[in-house]
Formats: sequence, C-alpha cells, structure tokens
Amino acid sequence: MLKIYNSKTQQKEIFKPIDPNNIGIYVCGITVYDYCHIGHARTAIAFDVIVRYLKFKYGATKVKFVRNITDIDDKIIKRAQENNESVTELTTRFITAMNQDFNNLGLIKPDQEPKATEYMAPMIALIRTLESKNYAYQASNGDVFYNVRAFKTYGSLAKRDIDEVIAGSRVDVNEAKHDPLDFVLWKMAKDGEPAWDSPWGKGRPGWHLECSAMAMDLLGETFDLHGGGFDLIFPHHENECAQSEAATGKEFVKSWLHVGFLQINKEKMAKSLNNFVTIKDVLQLVNAEELRFFMLSGHYRSQLDYDLEQVQLTRNALDRFYIALNQVAANPGAKAAQNTEFEARFIAAMDDDFNTPEAIAVLFDLAREINKTQDASLGMLLKNLAGTLGLLQRDPKAALGIVSENLDGKIQTLIDQRELARQNKDYAEADRIRAELTKLGVSLNDKPQGPLVRKA
Repeated sequence: MLKIYNSKTQQKEIFKPIDPNNIGIYVCGITVYDYCHIGHARTAIAFDVIVRYLKFKYGATKVKFVRNITDIDDKIIKRAQENNESVTELTTRFITAMNQDFNNLGLIKPDQEPKATEYMAPMIALIRTLESKNYAYQASNGDVFYNVRAFKTYGSLAKRDIDEVIAGSRVDVNEAKHDPLDFVLWKMAKDGEPAWDSPWGKGRPGWHLECSAMAMDLLGETFDLHGGGFDLIFPHHENECAQSEAATGKEFVKSWLHVGFLQINKEKMAKSLNNFVTIKDVLQLVNAEELRFFMLSGHYRSQLDYDLEQVQLTRNALDRFYIALNQVAANPGAKAAQNTEFEARFIAAMDDDFNTPEAIAVLFDLAREINKTQDASLGMLLKNLAGTLGLLQRDPKAALGIVSENLDGKIQTLIDQRELARQNKDYAEADRIRAELTKLGVSLNDKPQGPLVRKA
C-alpha cells in the first residue's frame, strides 16, 4: 500500500483516497514575474513524478492534477513598474517562458492550471463567508484581514505556537491590523495598480487567498493531496488551511507534501537571495533527462545541493540504462515481463513515500539483468517502470549518439584495425587508434558483440 509522509502529522500514513475514482492533488505554482530557476525545477519534477506514479497506480483518468499560476501580486506589480510595462504584458511573457521551461523539462501538463486573475468572484465570495463567520474584518486602511486568533488551531500545520510567532518574522507589520499575526485577504489598490471591484472597494486579493479559492472550486472543500516547496509550509499553507477550514468547517486537505530545499553553495536557492540559476541556462549545459535524474537521485523531502558537475556525471548513469535498452531494441514488439521481482521491488520503493533513489537502484539491477540475458521483455519492463519517473523514454540510439550506420570509410577502417589489434592483444596500438578516432569525433564502448560507435 502507498504510504505518504504527511507534513501535518509528521509521519508516514497509508494513503486512502477520499474517492479512489477522483483523486485530487493541488500544487502551488509559479509567481510569474521572472524566469523559473532550478529550485522551481526541483519542486516541479518532484510533483511530476508523484502525479505520474499516482496515475500509474490508480489510473490516469482517476487523478486530477491542479497547479495554479499567480499572475497578480506585489512582486509582479513592482517588476512591471520597474520595466515600464503593464502587468499583463509582464505576466504573459513569463507564463510563456514558464511553459517553455516546463515543456523542455518533460513535465506532464496539469489537468487544470487556473490563474489568480480568473478567480476574483470565488475569492470575493470566500472573503464574504469569512466575514459572516467573524473570521475577517476590514481595517481602517480599507484592507480586509483574516482574524488569526479566531481560528483556534492556527499553527497546527507548521507546528508553531502563535504566541511565539512575532511580528516581522515572515509576518507583515501593519498598524491597521488588529493583531500582528493577521494576514491580508483583500488589499486596497493604489493609484496606477490593477484593481477589481469588490464590496470593500477596488483592490486585489491576498496571495494566500487565491490558492484556497481555486483548490476548493476545482477539487472540492476537502481533497486528497496538497503540495509545494518546504518554504511554503509557513505562512502560506498555514494560512490556506486556516481560511479554508474556517469558511467550510471541514478538513481542507488530507495529506500535505513538501519538497526539500535545493541549495547552491550551501545556501537556499531563491530569487530574493539573487543566487539562482535559471532552468533555461542549465538546459544549455545539460539535457533535461540528466537534470531530472539528478533531482530524483535524492528523496523529494531531503535537502539537495546543486552542483553542475554532479548533474553532468548523470550522463554516465543514463548511458548504462540506454546501452542495456539498445541491446534489446531490435525486438520492438516485445511485451513487458510480468510479475517480476524487479517490478515488485520498484513498486515497494515508490509506495514508500515515493522513494526515487531506491526505485532507481532497482532499475540499475534490472539493467544489469538485461545485459546478462538480452531479454527484450525485461527491456520493455525497464522502459515502462522508468516512464513513471519520466526517464528512459528516448530512442536508445539517439540518446547514446550512436553513429554505427553509414560510417565514413576512414572511420570504419580505423575501427576494423583497432578490433584486429585487440584480438592480437596489441593494446598499445588499440589505444592509439582509439585516440585517433576521438579526434575524428567518434568514441567507442567495447561490447562482447562488437564496439558501440558513438559521437565523441
């Protein structure tokens, strides 16, 4: 049975869908005011694998994946003003860039991807409900705030005592608020800022509000899984939980999932720290599968240190898989082997809170077995299992850069001469010819059935 670590209970729990035919998962998406960095890639890839595995386990049509886009907030307005462009121009440009990055990463598309600006009516309705239940008030400056102390279990997700959370610690200091902990639900617009009509005057929603409104509208007042980066636990997810449960009187989310930080130089990668590396820049240096493999080499909840050299080294690991697949590629009609120990171990690893490092270890064992047996059915099993991780779906020859066919006459002659030298155990001559081939743009991987000829 699938067990998932629930951030709220801080333990692994058996996953019991509310409705096995309608499993809902909501993931906090991008605030589109800049290019996506590889910290975003880590979170996106982690949930891409989680969603892929849920679809593999329960059926593709039974899992509904929602990821939002924040296209209005203070950072967006500030950046648009700095660029002397409209908010719409800025967000349209960076939504396009985000989609290109995510497509390049090979992420599956969400079933629905709502934008904050499309959900003004549901957000206003949610605030009205909170007002009617005395969980919201309009302050002297016109902003509408959530009354945190009215919600008695506030802090239960992040495991924080509200009396220990002081103003200024990720809490806005605002004299209009009744309490430093209170957070904004509706913000009155300043001159020149985008604004929407509301019962409290022209303004825009608070950041925390939008996810509650979108998630409940698309997945219901209570749904199965909600995720994001570890940094969203407090205050964002804590506030989501508080406002949603105050409005409905129901549990908002059954299980909360959070992805560990991606660090660079032992420091959290973030736009605010100006130490981020963009996805598009990284993909100029490595391919998307190499980056994905690197991200999945650590458990999604663990901290991971970004190192370009380590990402580049994943090429060797992926080569081992593709070499195995290439050996059985001549039998494309083969069906995947059934009821193998490899599949059982892979599923056991993924059922243990999506343990991708252990699952990848099983795939290595499977590749070794393919090399020994040349069993095409095991090759198809490898491809199918790896597909739930978003790996090993390229054509093996293309992935390996194989150039065995239609070789230049000089190159083929050198390969033949080297094979003769190896048969005669003249290894110095074989090494000399290998070096000459490298200069001509060809590398060799020696195999029992003959050398694998690849682009150097």
